[in-house]
Amino acid sequence: MRLLLVEDDQGLVTRLKKDFEANGYVVDHADNGIDGQYLGETEAYDLVILDLGLPGRPGLDILHNWRESGLTLPVILLTARDAWHERVEGFRFGADDYVGKPFHFEELLERTKALIRRSNNTQNSELHTKGLSLDEERQCVLMDDGRTIDLTGTEFRLLRYFLLHKGKILSKSTLTEHIYDRDFDRDSNVIEVYVRHLRNKLGDEWIQTRRGQGYVFEGGDQ
Repeated sequence: MRLLLVEDDQGLVTRLKKDFEANGYVVDHADNGIDGQYLGETEAYDLVILDLGLPGRPGLDILHNWRESGLTLPVILLTARDAWHERVEGFRFGADDYVGKPFHFEELLERTKALIRRSNNTQNSELHTKGLSLDEERQCVLMDDGRTIDLTGTEFRLLRYFLLHKGKILSKSTLTEHIYDRDFDRDSNVIEVYVRHLRNKLGDEWIQTRRGQGYVFEGGDQ
């Protein structure tokens, strides 16, 4: 999954990027409100973590502008713990959740997971389908027959995106946008390679190719 972090505290940014990447996310970063708003409007993100006290343009203005333009991507606000009025305004402008500073990363991670699942109409806390479950903590697959299948970082991100969008046709460009950051070579055909890796590990029947359109993960719900 691909996140946008709009935050001007470089120390916090460094820590959050490291922790999120260790948990299978890719993170783009903007250190000011103008660039943050632009990236949110022009790139494909699964969720935005938005600080309110930003140089260039306040976070609430960014959120208001996004919602006024019809942008519905999930947004978690970072606020001072005692700034209740900012949280109220944030919800009025369309924020989905907030975390008060200082915070524990584990709380932000779980709120991120829950909001991404909710935005994809996935209610269960586990990502699973008939025959397999994805263990997000260990970044591996648990098969119903008892096998555990290890995944590389890219395989894990790709399979998680497939599981969040079961039954939907996903183009190579869409998959690339959501499992790599914006510095990745978007003309690459590397998605084909990692789809082949997943088929080799899970079985060919899980991921179907729709010629000229993309891929469909065909797992059925339990």
